[in-house]
Amino acid sequence: MPRYEPIGPGELVARIAERVLARAGRAVVAVDGADAAEPESLAAEVVSHLREVGRAAASVPLHGYVRPASLRLEYGRDDVGSYRDAWFDYAALDREVLRALRERGRYLPALWDEAADRSARAAIRDASAGTVLIVSGPMLLGRGLAFDHTVRLVLTEPALLRRTPEDQRWTIPALLAHAAEHPEEPDFAVRWDHPGKPALRIAD
Repeated sequence: MPRYEPIGPGELVARIAERVLARAGRAVVAVDGADAAEPESLAAEVVSHLREVGRAAASVPLHGYVRPASLRLEYGRDDVGSYRDAWFDYAALDREVLRALRERGRYLPALWDEAADRSARAAIRDASAGTVLIVSGPMLLGRGLAFDHTVRLVLTEPALLRRTPEDQRWTIPALLAHAAEHPEEPDFAVRWDHPGKPALRIAD
């Protein structure tokens, strides 16, 4: 059985940042977690920590890479298969963030405005030689994306039910199925049922 040890939220951020800082050059980090886990919040904390120690860093939320509503909602507003496979444009994320950063030293922080359902009209940003991008959102792992470091925020089904708004609970089967089919271990596997008291998986 995997072993977990309690870790303070601040120490978790510091450990993630320490791993990133040990690597020279540009890097892309995944913070994989259901919306109920608020992965964007952890990503923002890591970005802030990195900037405080002089490393260029920025956050890229996966929700800036949703597909247009005409594609997301083609089979209805609560289709589980659509949420898992058609909601987010992982291919565009790979092209405009991961590969763009590595191959051209630049990246697009957002592609689509989910609320307005139109182009995000975001400007392409240049990245310095040591820039770190923290990509955050659901079901990032298991997509064949070549992240340099990975964090997975693990919520049990009861925690997902408790923390997911009622009108979004239809997404839970997709989240659970994806996690079950892609159990590969991230660099940091974190039990996240109680974000104020996380627990970090310890390597055997």
